Amino acid sequence: MRDRYESPLSSRYASKEMQYLFSQDKKFKTWRRLWIALAESEMELGLPVTQAQIDELKAHAEDINYEVAEARERIVRHDVMSHVYAYGQQCPNAAGIIHLGATSCYVGDNTDIIILNEALQLVRDKLVNVLRVLGKFAEEYKDLPTLAFTHFQPAQPTTVGKRATLWMQEFLMDLEDTEYRLSKMKLLGSKGTTGTQASFLELFDGDDEKCEALDRKIAEKMGYAACFPVSGQTYPRKLDSMVLNVLSGIAQSASKFSNDIRLLQHLKEVEEPFEKGQIGSSAMAYKRNPMRSERIDSLSRYVIADALNPAITSAVQWFERTLDDSANKRISVAEAFLATDAILTLVLNVADGLVVYPKVIEQHLRKELPFMATENIMMDAVKRGGNRQELHERIRLHSMEAAKVVKMEGGENDLLERIAGDPAFGVTLDELKAVIDPKRYVGRAPQQTVRFLRDTIGPVLARYENVGAADAEVNV
Repeated sequence: MRDRYESPLSSRYASKEMQYLFSQDKKFKTWRRLWIALAESEMELGLPVTQAQIDELKAHAEDINYEVAEARERIVRHDVMSHVYAYGQQCPNAAGIIHLGATSCYVGDNTDIIILNEALQLVRDKLVNVLRVLGKFAEEYKDLPTLAFTHFQPAQPTTVGKRATLWMQEFLMDLEDTEYRLSKMKLLGSKGTTGTQASFLELFDGDDEKCEALDRKIAEKMGYAACFPVSGQTYPRKLDSMVLNVLSGIAQSASKFSNDIRLLQHLKEVEEPFEKGQIGSSAMAYKRNPMRSERIDSLSRYVIADALNPAITSAVQWFERTLDDSANKRISVAEAFLATDAILTLVLNVADGLVVYPKVIEQHLRKELPFMATENIMMDAVKRGGNRQELHERIRLHSMEAAKVVKMEGGENDLLERIAGDPAFGVTLDELKAVIDPKRYVGRAPQQTVRFLRDTIGPVLARYENVGAADAEVNV
């Protein structure tokens, strides 16, 4: 509808897979799976639930009668009870045992955890793809010298591939955080209104062990190793904060990557993909704006800021439960995942289509290398009998004059010519040019890149060899 607000995260940015996880259909189908798990567990623990009732519930696990639930909710103003009623209409024999002993958070909170878990798995797989694509780039350009920067001022050279490993290392840290958080996922289980399982203790005639077993069975049926051992009515809202902190970390890494690409594109050394028919500016037809990288940075800012929402929510929960989490939670958590999903798609798209301009890179290096080579030149002159302190002073003066030509006159760096013309150094211009081969100044950058890709990234990608390539298509 064009006369209603629609989140751009849905209409423009996030993948269909991530959108589905936070859809109504995913939520309510998971509710029904949880009601089935509860009923099965109760039957196995001796409550009067029959296999025929279970079979009836399973027969209608997917075909949700939304119109009945929506009509009922207009009357009772309660979403869970509306769906209990609608499910019961389809399953008249099982209607009396649906949601037996449970509170609304049984379906609501367990579903939220399941969605968090599955959404993190999608994020994890995209991170694997990011490492895979950037790894190919790093391997291809591991030996290509480029000017490195500290404070965005020219510093000792590195290689294009080594710089890519810096991006990769941060995304690897994010993958490790994601794996850790996934490894700690637990369901809420069925804890009752204040987390005491009082309703289930009553149903099981005071049998404490059966109350314990109920949680274990529900977790097993839903594919989880355990439930939270204790809780109030809800799972700890700290979990949402922890998960969004992982997403914030990903956004930080992506923003760093995108800003480096924006700076490199300004330098005309590396560019993000630019489609044949793409328009960079409505006024300046020649422009090639880094719009994908800018979008990464923009969405990353949103995720970083959004992570504050569940942190505050976690901090202000009262006792066993308050409802000031609900409205905030359903927006902040879902949209953080949708935005992170979009960010990683953009990172994949940019990384997979980066265009490198070696001649421009070499040109920039050649302008700065004479300054960086002066220590080597001075040491060679000392070996030939020169005085280190005198040579240092002469290089300082020559460097200042060469810098003046570059900065004040817009000329070329003529430092080598000045040194070659100074008899104190006893060296020819050709000998000096041989000294400033860029590969002599990149240190161990190529070797570091090779070892990082082989020893650090290789085993990670091997663990995830079954993860398929992610769709990196960017919408408008």
